[in-house]
Amino acid sequence: MSTSVQLHQIAFARSGDKGDKVNIGLFARDAAAYRAIRAQVTQEAVAVHFQDVAADRIQVYPVDNLHALNIVLSGRLPGGASCALGMDNMAKTAAAALLRMRIEVQGG
Repeated sequence: MSTSVQLHQIAFARSGDKGDKVNIGLFARDAAAYRAIRAQVTQEAVAVHFQDVAADRIQVYPVDNLHALNIVLSGRLPGGASCALGMDNMAKTAAAALLRMRIEVQGG
């Protein structure tokens, strides 16, 4: 049986900016959580979750040895942090936004 959870229940995250990119590090709390995250936090799923946030391209890179994903939203900060006009021009809240994403985990 599976249960729907928000990512904050099984992971933690940090985010920031580099040029026009938002970078989010998503770290699973354990190996079982990482398996679920790796399978379900895909480019397509992140694009749906951030559908109201403009990004030219979304890339998800697994970092297996850390049980983590590196997620990059390219083009999210036009002109970089000093020029972007959005409320989160340094991408500090992007991690919190991602942690609200729901995925299915085994058990429950």
